[in-house]
Amino acid sequence: MSRPPLPPFDAESAREKVRLAEDGWNSRDPDKVALAYTENTIWRNRSEFPLGREEARKFLERKWAKELNYRLIKELWAYIGNRIAVRYAYEYHDDSGNWFRAFGNENWEFAEDGLMHSRHASINERPITEAERLFRWPLGRRPDNHPGLSELGL
Repeated sequence: MSRPPLPPFDAESAREKVRLAEDGWNSRDPDKVALAYTENTIWRNRSEFPLGREEARKFLERKWAKELNYRLIKELWAYIGNRIAVRYAYEYHDDSGNWFRAFGNENWEFAEDGLMHSRHASINERPITEAERLFRWPLGRRPDNHPGLSELGL
């Protein structure tokens, strides 16, 4: 299975890869999203260290069961060869209706077939009020005309 765009990345293909990842995560479909990772993918996400596609899928399943109405924006930070660095922010609420905005950076490394082999995430979050929300598009893919992180001043 191949997952274009393939490394080595240039500016255009790196931006495309980032948007495809954003779109996938905004689907909140763990089965679909997990297919973007190698069978032996290695993750670091806060205090969890999923190993392999199935553990990553289970991680995503747990994540989106508790992070409700999740909306994400990713932005390309840097790229070289088969590696991409992104910064991102997402908003969600918990089952008590408390809203949060999380900010993070990820370092990605891809296999030759375009599947992500490693994902290292660093994340901070803070509570926000419903009125402070900035990501208000309908659930799913962020509309093309919706501002990105830089345009939002994040």
